[in-house]
Amino acid sequence: MKKRIAYILLFTLICFLSLIAGQDLLLETRLQNQGLVNIHTLAPDILVELKYSTTDNFLNADTYGELENCYLQPKAAVMLKQAQENLKKINPDLSLLVYDGARPRSIQRKMWALVVNTPSQDYVANPDRGSVHNFGSAVDLTIATNEGVPLDMGTAFDYFGKLAQPRHEAHFLKEKKLTRQQIDNRHLLRDVMTQAGFQAISIEWWHFNAVPVKEARSQYQIIE
Repeated sequence: MKKRIAYILLFTLICFLSLIAGQDLLLETRLQNQGLVNIHTLAPDILVELKYSTTDNFLNADTYGELENCYLQPKAAVMLKQAQENLKKINPDLSLLVYDGARPRSIQRKMWALVVNTPSQDYVANPDRGSVHNFGSAVDLTIATNEGVPLDMGTAFDYFGKLAQPRHEAHFLKEKKLTRQQIDNRHLLRDVMTQAGFQAISIEWWHFNAVPVKEARSQYQIIE
């Protein structure tokens, strides 16, 4: 009897793990079927650590499951490859380290459910409208050594205080809350990204858009 129960529990566990794996495979398949590109097919040397596939994020939750590859619209993926090449020309010992790329609206809904009616709600776009990430045209990233050690940007990724906002960098440098090296590291990231055609934003040092928001909405379908 005990052996039978053990077999049943093992079978249940296998079925559960298969279901989870199937869901993650389905997610990646949906990204591919919508024409999105795994950036490693263009630039295998770019480092990827999808933060929302871990609990190391402001949500303290894994919303991506086992997905580990970063996908973008083809245009954005080519631009990111160019940004990596720009960086390598400046310093071969450094690499882009991607934290997030294309984000299906199904994931956006999970994130929204975790923050709605909380102080963090302002940091997640309402999935009914979607964000540039939901159209596959935004990327969150930093610069790291080739071994994966991030450069010091003055704040962590997903830190939503003013210290992370590029528009306040001169002020915080003057107040010695940011160092010249931290700001130089941010400038390097912005330089290689904007030279490749990306647009920086004023409130997050890590976020870059491949196209303006209105263009993303008109040019691409939202990723479900």
